Amino acid sequence: MSPAGAAISAAVVCALLLGSSGAPSSAEITVMGMVYCDICSNNSFSTHSYFLPGVQVKMECTFKVIAPRTAEQIWFSVNRTTNNHGIYKLQLSSVDGVQCARDKQLANFCKATLISSPSSCNSPGFRTTTDQIAVKSRRANACIYSLDPLNYRPPRRDDAVCGTIPQS
Repeated sequence: MSPAGAAISAAVVCALLLGSSGAPSSAEITVMGMVYCDICSNNSFSTHSYFLPGVQVKMECTFKVIAPRTAEQIWFSVNRTTNNHGIYKLQLSSVDGVQCARDKQLANFCKATLISSPSSCNSPGFRTTTDQIAVKSRRANACIYSLDPLNYRPPRRDDAVCGTIPQS
C-alpha cells in the first residue's frame, strides 16, 4: 500500500474509532443490580450478609428516543436470575435513537422488583428500587445503570449472630 493510501486508511479508522461525526446513533446500555441476604434484618449489608444466587428479579425500563418530530419511548419488562455473586443484569446493544450518554439529567427510568428466592433467606426486605447510579461514556454512547441493592431476610433474626435489638 502506498504511503498516501496508508494515511487515508489510518484517517478513516481514526474517524470511526473517535466518532468524529458526533455520538454514535445507537446506544450500548447495561442495567444491573444485586440481591443479598440481610441476615440481621437491618436493611444494610453487614459482615454476616451474603449475596443470593438464583433470585428472580423483574426489571422494567423506559428509555427516551430521539426521533424527528415525535416523542418516542422504548419500554421493556424482563425477568432475570441472579448469578453466583447475586448480580442480575440486562445488556442491550445497538439501541437506535437512544442517546443515553448525552443528557445531563437522567431522562431514562429503570425499576427492579424482587419476585422469588430459592434460598431459606426468602422474606423480602427492600422489594423494589428505582434509585440508580448512571455511568456514561459519550464517545461510545454507552451507559451503565446500576440499581440500588435489593434484599431478602431470613424468617427469623438470629440474635446469637446479630446481637439483641435494644428495647426503647
